Amino acid sequence: MSELWLVRHGETDWNRERRLMGQLDIPLNAEGMRQAAGLAASLQGQPFDVLVSSELLRARQTAETLAAALNLPLHLDPRLREEHLGAWQGLTIDEIQARYPGQWEQRRAAPPDFRPPGGGETIAEMAARACAAVDEIAAAHPQGRVLVVSHGILIAALLCRANNLPLARIFEHNPANARAEVVRWPPAGHRSQP
Repeated sequence: MSELWLVRHGETDWNRERRLMGQLDIPLNAEGMRQAAGLAASLQGQPFDVLVSSELLRARQTAETLAAALNLPLHLDPRLREEHLGAWQGLTIDEIQARYPGQWEQRRAAPPDFRPPGGGETIAEMAARACAAVDEIAAAHPQGRVLVVSHGILIAALLCRANNLPLARIFEHNPANARAEVVRWPPAGHRSQP
């Protein structure tokens, strides 16, 4: 069983604006860079076997800071990208509610199966690809300690899976920026993705 340290990227300007990034490539802001450096300092001396990150800029910048501080090679995995939010990407919650009446509430009421308009991805689809990635990483490091840098909703999905909670509770588990959540993987009763 692997020990996963799940880290959400540092802050971006869009986080402050409550603007949904999805898979848009947004950089860290100055506070996000400071958060990444602070997390790196707090992890000094922790032994990790591998560091894997989403390739999106905000996660990659956070991971590069950790890799330099911890003297770890960085591996990028596109399966660790945030959920694709379709036409909602780049919009604030207020803008979504104005342009797509009732849909934000539908997403909150039934998160696993709601598909954002314009080619979005359901949370269940995102969770399946995230679990497949983490299954593979954990299998390669079965007794290891793995640092994974990704995005809020994707990490929340992994936290739900690790704690055997339904994805309907995903919004209760959205982590803070540049903070590590530690879980054991695979979870009890978990089956690897085909």
